Formats: sequence, structure tokens, C-alpha cells
Amino acid sequence: MIDDETRYRAVDSRDARFDGVFFTAVTSTGIYCRPSCPAVTPKRVNCTFYPTAAAAQGAGFRACRRCRPDSVPGSPEWNHRADLVGRAMRLIGDGVVDREGVAGLAERLGYSARQLQRQLTAELGAGPIALARAQRAQAARLLLQTTRLPVTEVAFAAGFASVRQFNDTVREVYDRTPSGLRAEARGTGSATGPDAAVAGALSLRLAYRGSIDTGHLMDFLALRAVPGVEEVVTGARGVRTYRRTLRLPHGQAIAEVDSLPLPGPTGGAGRADRGWLDCRLRLTDLRDLTTAVHRLRALFDLDADPQAVAEQLGADPVLGRLVARRPGLRSPGHVDPHELAVRAVLGQQVTVAAARTLAGRLAARYGTPLAVSASRPDARGEPNGGLSVLFPEAGALADADPADLAMPASRQQALRGLCAALADGTVRLDPGVDREQAAEQLLALRGIGPWTVGYLRMRALGDPDVFLPGDLGVRHGLVRLGVPGDPKSAAAAALAWSPWRSYAVHQLWATASDDR
Repeated sequence: MIDDETRYRAVDSRDARFDGVFFTAVTSTGIYCRPSCPAVTPKRVNCTFYPTAAAAQGAGFRACRRCRPDSVPGSPEWNHRADLVGRAMRLIGDGVVDREGVAGLAERLGYSARQLQRQLTAELGAGPIALARAQRAQAARLLLQTTRLPVTEVAFAAGFASVRQFNDTVREVYDRTPSGLRAEARGTGSATGPDAAVAGALSLRLAYRGSIDTGHLMDFLALRAVPGVEEVVTGARGVRTYRRTLRLPHGQAIAEVDSLPLPGPTGGAGRADRGWLDCRLRLTDLRDLTTAVHRLRALFDLDADPQAVAEQLGADPVLGRLVARRPGLRSPGHVDPHELAVRAVLGQQVTVAAARTLAGRLAARYGTPLAVSASRPDARGEPNGGLSVLFPEAGALADADPADLAMPASRQQALRGLCAALADGTVRLDPGVDREQAAEQLLALRGIGPWTVGYLRMRALGDPDVFLPGDLGVRHGLVRLGVPGDPKSAAAAALAWSPWRSYAVHQLWATASDDR
């Protein structure tokens, strides 16, 4: 916890590490800003601090047009907190309130709507409706400024129930009419790019804090890319692009996220502190925008606080030199927990390459054909590159032909049992699930052991404090560092790395595969 004086010092120094952690409302101007806002620092007496943008909006403050506080990374708290508030924030970010209402959110969390409202308001200064409203406002701004959609279509695509509600919210949050927001973008060209006129196509920036090692992210994803579902391609200036298909609540999508460019002669163009990754989305239904962005942020771990991780792991005698060598290393999540669960079972006791090959065969046989085209062709001139299908749903694989499952009978049974449990809801892996409860449910299934559960907690459920002491890559990484790699010794050493043991796992995996 930080006090208001510490917050003000962060504002005075324009410390971007706190962007998304809190928001500064200025009573003399009626606006709220991110801590790193470049405007003149307001007097302390005029500053009020809020934990969320929704709370600042609810108090009558408008978003600063200079620093755009609605576009900051999310608070890293929601990554690691396993309590009601943390679980609720992850579900709201995934768009559950827009799809199922507050009642649906409360039911998923196992609380009454009144209990949920009371707890969120007490801690965050805003209830679930206000938090979802702030999220809808951001989606509306993005659609207004990056597409040529009619304003009425933007209203419903952003999740608003009526055009009037949309107009009122945009005016309250941005002190602009929807047409005024769009006019601002015309001056920068952001609404007239090559994708702006393509239906369902969006170009946006995914913000992050601190440094980021996109090289590690692309290496990690490329090694595991399932043919037909995802791929990593290399373009100009060494920029690599991760591309994949997405199954979303209202339709399908193709997502593309670029790595940071390599440094130019002066080093400026490739700096790791740029603050965003370029992203392109092609959606069959624009109502899925918020959900798609939330899931991509989880995949690339963009809401993490790399400085907090570095302070803990960088001081460790074993990991310290690795952290210095790879600043900004992230712990990738996933866009589809069910897909990852299936792939985790496919990867039991086989190489990553073998698991990827089998996953590709199952995707080709049981996946859903792609019904959307990328907004731009790839370097080969192909509209979708190597993308052709959505990964199969759990229900389809639960009834898969045994002849298509090239694995031992025991693993076939484990895969079928897992898919059946996911399909009927016996096991839940959604963003708001209780991680301990999910782990117990998974372990109760035949053929699902501690490694699989730990891997799913780390990636599917975004738990930053998971260690895999029996993992072969972890053991090899420890041995390369000159320390014992047996599971008992590894688990004992990892106690000092809490609460960031998932990041320690990635450091060790990178070390195990590093030939330098």
C-alpha cells in the first residue's frame, strides 16, 4: 500500500511505473490524469487520488486529453490478487458485465450482487457497473478514432445499451461529443490509416509499463505455435509478428502483435521503454473488442510490474545475473484457457515440437474453419498467411476418434476426461475462478498431475507465483547456473523467489535453451 504523499511524489516526478496503479484528479481543472502526465504538476492541495479511472469519473472528473489516462496498463494487482476484488476485476476486464450483467458476474464469483457492489465500492471507489462503463468508454474512443464506423454502430459495438447512454458517457468522460473525439483523431491521421475503412479492422497500441523483452516472448510463442492456429513471422527491421486466430464470445478474430523494432543507428527506434506494442485486430463482431484486447494483454503479460519482479529476483545470488541480462522478461499467459489445458495434456512426456505437431493435426481435424480475413495480406501475399482454423472446442475433443489421438491410452483417457470436465463446467478456468479451487478440481481428474496444474495456473490463470520443481527445463537451467537441480533442492531455493516464481521459471527456461 502507498500513501497519498508517496503518490504525489510519483506525480511530481512523472513516474510511469505508477500508471494504472492510481489516478490523479485535479480539483482546480476538473480532470484526472495518469501519474506520468507531462502537464505542469498541480499543487498538492488540488490533488485527489483514486484507485481506478471509474472512481475518478464517478466523482465528476473528466479524462485528460493530453495523457489519455484511460489507455494506461492495468494495475499489476489484478494479476496476482486471488481475492474477490482481484477475481472480479479480471472478469470485468474480460467483458463479463457487458455480456451477463452484474448478476452474471456475481454468480460466477459466488457472491450476491449487493455483496459484490459493497466490496468493490469500498476498495476501488466504484461498483461493477461503473467499472464496466469506464471500460466501454475506452472502447468507444478507440472505435471512434481508429475506424470509420457510423457513430450509432460504435455505440452498440462498445457495449452501450443505447445511443443516448453512449453520447452521455462520452461527454462526461472526455468532455467531447463522439464526433468531436473523432475529429481530434483526424488531425493525427489515426482514423485514416490503411485499416480504417476495412470492416472490423482495428489498429491499436497495447500499453505496458517498464521494460519488456519481446524477443523472449516471440521465441516462446514461436516454439509452441500450433500450425493453422498461430504463427510468428518476420518483417522489416527485424520486427517479428505474432499472429493467431481467436474464438470470442460473439464471433471470431485474427490478432497480430508486433515485437519492438530493432534499434536503429542511433538506438532510439528500438528502445524497450517505448511503452506500447503495435497490434492489429480483425473482428467479425466489434462487440468483442474489449475481450480480445484483454486476452491479448494477458498473453503478453502487459499489466505486469517488471521493476517489482527485478527488485526481488535481481537481488538473489542465483537469479540476479539472469535478471540483469534479460530485463523486462515476462510470463506469457494465454488467450484461451481451455485450449491451453488441452495442449498441456498433449505435451505430457513428449517434446514441445511433438506436442505442437499433434495439436496442429487435431486443429485441422476438429477445429472451426476461419470465417474472417486479416486486414492486410502477409509478406507472401496470402490474406491469412498460415492461419486457417480456430482451435477445437473442448466438447469436440471429448468425443474425438481414438485414431486421431496419437498417444498412449492413458493419456487419451486423461485428455477425454479433461475435455469433458471443461465442456460441462465441472472444471472452470475463466479469469475469475478461484485458483486453489481450480487446482483441486484439476488434480481430481485422472492423468492430471502437479506439473500440468502448475503450468495451467501459471499461464491459463495468470498466477505469477508458480514454480515447477520437477520440470526438465527448470532443472537444466539450475544445473547450468551451478546449483542443484533435483526437485527438492529446486523447491527449497524457489522459496526466496516468491511471489514472482513464475518469472523465475521463465528465466530458468531461457537459460536452459540459451547457447550464448
